[in-house]
Amino acid sequence: MNVVFVAAARKSIRRSERGVVGMIIKDTTVPDGNPVTIYREKDIPDTFSDASKEQIRFAMKGNDTTPRKVVVYTLAKTEEDYSEALEYFGIKKVTWLCCPTVKTDGQEEKIVTWVKDQRENNRNKVKAILPDNTADSEGIVNYATNEVTVNGKKYAPEAFCSRIAGLLAGTSYKISSTFAVLEEVTACEKLDKDALDAAVDAGKFVVFYDGEKVKVARGVNSMVTIPKGKADPWKKIRVVETMDMMHDDLVLLAEDNYIGKYPNTYSNKCLLISAINSYMKELERNGLIQDYIVELDVEKIKEYIIENKGVTRDEAEAMSDEEIKKQYTDEKVFMRASVTIVDVMEDINLEITV
Repeated sequence: MNVVFVAAARKSIRRSERGVVGMIIKDTTVPDGNPVTIYREKDIPDTFSDASKEQIRFAMKGNDTTPRKVVVYTLAKTEEDYSEALEYFGIKKVTWLCCPTVKTDGQEEKIVTWVKDQRENNRNKVKAILPDNTADSEGIVNYATNEVTVNGKKYAPEAFCSRIAGLLAGTSYKISSTFAVLEEVTACEKLDKDALDAAVDAGKFVVFYDGEKVKVARGVNSMVTIPKGKADPWKKIRVVETMDMMHDDLVLLAEDNYIGKYPNTYSNKCLLISAINSYMKELERNGLIQDYIVELDVEKIKEYIIENKGVTRDEAEAMSDEEIKKQYTDEKVFMRASVTIVDVMEDINLEITV
């Protein structure tokens, strides 16, 4: 089982180098086989409008690498909402979702609600790029640069979210999107340092001109208010990406390899913990996490046997931790883990004494 978990970690790390972009567009012609999966520019259907083709090309640009693919769901021009497309992306998962006409179509809040519901209730750790939207969520990136110029053409936030989605999907686990260069952008909204810092603190993903090139200020999502159970690192796109990868991997691996397949004995619980530790070790070896621990949750087991196994509070409190861990818990497995997700260098202070 350790081999399975190690292999899954390696596969996930390779997969995390190239995310998947989901895109909802509205066009006069809905292509056969909708949605369309784009791997290369030649895969873009000729029937798409020039505007749709441009948005797909934006999403394919990437950062240090390119997105693995772009999945384009086309809606008819007369379609009033995105329910049909969101139903599809609720089943066929993508890493980043963008919608080039979301503000024009008045669908921003629908996307926000859908993303939050998917992440909290449906195990779908999708994230979306929205134009100038203060969603206050780790699942929504608030792209808020008022204007950028590409090849002499100016783009408002709504029309450039696809580029940001592609950039984030094309940012490998080795780096973050902070200071990522947008080589095709020749000009952007001018912001001084104080304005940039204020934008970042407000959960805005913005770009700026450093005197030579246009680049991302900092890779943050829209989260500003830290809810119970979360912390400041949840504001960082790279950290959330790692958490989402771990969630998806461990849920799937447990379902495919453990649930319904082993008696719920203490020894088998230890095997499961060993397998998860092997997965964590592979992530640590690749610099994604450090200082991790996975173990049986003594307090949860204690509460379970008191409520369900006829053990009194006094009897439970008199047991050692090892005795608690070996208690039979029916079909339940109670575990706990703590892990430090490794961020990248972003703030460097150097004091020179002369």
